[in-house]
Amino acid sequence: MGRVFMVDLEGNIYICKLCKTHLSTDQDIMSKSFQCKNGRAYLFNNVVNVSVGEKEDRMMITGLHNVVDIFCVGCGSNVGWKYEFAHEKSQKYKEGKSVLELYKISGPHDSNDLVSDGDDA
Repeated sequence: MGRVFMVDLEGNIYICKLCKTHLSTDQDIMSKSFQCKNGRAYLFNNVVNVSVGEKEDRMMITGLHNVVDIFCVGCGSNVGWKYEFAHEKSQKYKEGKSVLELYKISGPHDSNDLVSDGDDA
């Protein structure tokens, strides 16, 4: 494999909780009202430094979606998913957008981000 180049973001950033790799900024948040199996999640317009898994159809609260899991390129941990295709017309706005699960990331308003691993909230 080749060398992995990572994007360094500026401003209020969200990072991988395990390895501190930059993932997105607060300006890219589209919604803070998403849910995942393990709690809250945010919908982001743009996410960097991730690789994608295999496409799969997944039944969610809002209906059937074609998604790919997204993985931090720094450590390989699953940090969320990306919407590839929404079957419901009302859900089309999600296509191409990514969801980051809050228990897997640290953000600009976390007291422990960029300092230590800390405890899960």
